[in-house]
Amino acid sequence: MSLVVQKYGGTSVADVDRIRHVAERVARCRSAGDDLVVVVSAMAGETNRLLALARAGAEMPNDCESDVLATTGEQVTSGLLALVLQDRGVPARSFLGFQIPIVTDDGFGRARIREIDPTALRATLAAGQVAVVAGFQGVTHDGRITTLGRGGSDTTAVAIAAALGADVCEIYTDVDGVYTSDPRIVPGARKLSRIAHDEMLELASLGAKVLHIRSVEFAKRYAVPLHVRSSFHDGEGTWVVREESGMEDVSVAGVACDRDQAKLTVVGVPDRPGIAAQVFGPVAAAGIVVDMIIQNASEDGTTDLTFTVPQADYAKARRILDGLRGTIGGREIRGDLDLAKVSIVGLGMRAHAGIAARMFEVLAAEGVNVQMISTSEIKISVVVAAKYAELAVRALHDAFITES
Repeated sequence: MSLVVQKYGGTSVADVDRIRHVAERVARCRSAGDDLVVVVSAMAGETNRLLALARAGAEMPNDCESDVLATTGEQVTSGLLALVLQDRGVPARSFLGFQIPIVTDDGFGRARIREIDPTALRATLAAGQVAVVAGFQGVTHDGRITTLGRGGSDTTAVAIAAALGADVCEIYTDVDGVYTSDPRIVPGARKLSRIAHDEMLELASLGAKVLHIRSVEFAKRYAVPLHVRSSFHDGEGTWVVREESGMEDVSVAGVACDRDQAKLTVVGVPDRPGIAAQVFGPVAAAGIVVDMIIQNASEDGTTDLTFTVPQADYAKARRILDGLRGTIGGREIRGDLDLAKVSIVGLGMRAHAGIAARMFEVLAAEGVNVQMISTSEIKISVVVAAKYAELAVRALHDAFITES
C-alpha cells in the first residue's frame, strides 16, 4: 500500500464530465490499495472570473477580501469531487485550507506556507476515506483566509505530500510531462523522462508553466518524489528527481520563454554608494520582485539603473520611482513593456565551456538584439524585444537540443 497525493489542475476539473473522469482515476488508484489525498484547483477560468468580480466591485480591491472571494473556486471543485466520489461508492471527505489547517503568513494574494498539521488528514485516511483538498489556499494564525498565488495548488499538493511523508506526489495537468521547450513554439520539442530539481526550478522561474516554482522548492527540500502526468491518458510523464549521474552530460536541458517582463530605467542618478539601496529598498518593501539588474556608470559622475519586474507590477514600480526622484535625483524614468526573457537551462553548463558564446552567436545569426543578460551556474537568460521571442526560442532549441 502506498500513500499517494494527486493534484488536478483547472483543465482537468473544467466541468462535471472532467470531474467524473478524475473520480474514475481516483477510484482505480484506491482499488489498487493506495491511500489517497487529492488536491484540486478551481475549474478552468474560474479564478479569473472571481478576481474580475472583485475589480468590478471595487476600484482598488482589498487583498484580504479578494482572497476570500478567490478561494471559493477551489471550494466548489473540492466539494463537487467529493460528491461524485461518494456517488461512485468511494468514501470521501472534502477539506478547505483552514480545516486542515494549512497555516500561512499574511501575504494575501501570495502567502507562503508556514506549517501544516496532518492530523485530520491522517485520521481521514485511517478511516478509509479519500481526502479531497481545496488547493491554493491557507489560513493565517489569526484566522484570515489566504491564497498562495497563481499555481498555488501545486504548492499545496507538494507541501501536503511532505507533511504526510507520501510515497509520491502526482501532478496531473493538460500536458503529459515537462518538455525541452514549449511545444506551441517549438513543434519538435521533446518530453523529458527525468529532470533534476535544480533544472526544473530554473525552468519554472523562467516561464515554464508546468509546475509552480514553490512546489519544486518543497519537493527538493523534503525529497518528495514528483511525477508530472497528463490527466487525459495513463502514460508515463516526467519525474522531477535529485541530480543523478550522467545528467551533466547534456549541456542544455530546456529552452524557456517568459513574456511577463517589464523594464524600467532610472536615468542619470548620482554614482555614489547607497544609491542602489535607495532605489531597490522601496521597491522591495512594496512586495515587487526584481529580476535582472544592470548598472551603467558614466564619466560625468552619474549612472543608469535598469531592472526588470513582472508586468503586473510595472505601474506600481514606476510610481515608486517617480516618487523617489526628489530624493535620489535622476533625469528621467524610462519604461518598456514590449519584452521577453529567453533562457537556456542545463546542469551540463557547469562542465561545458563556451555555452554563452554559442548562445550569443546563434541569436546574432538570427538578427536578435540582446538588451540584458543574466547568468547562474546552470542558466543563461537574455532580454529581447517581444517580437523576436519565438524566433530566439526556436533557434536556441535547434542549436542546443535538436542538433545535440
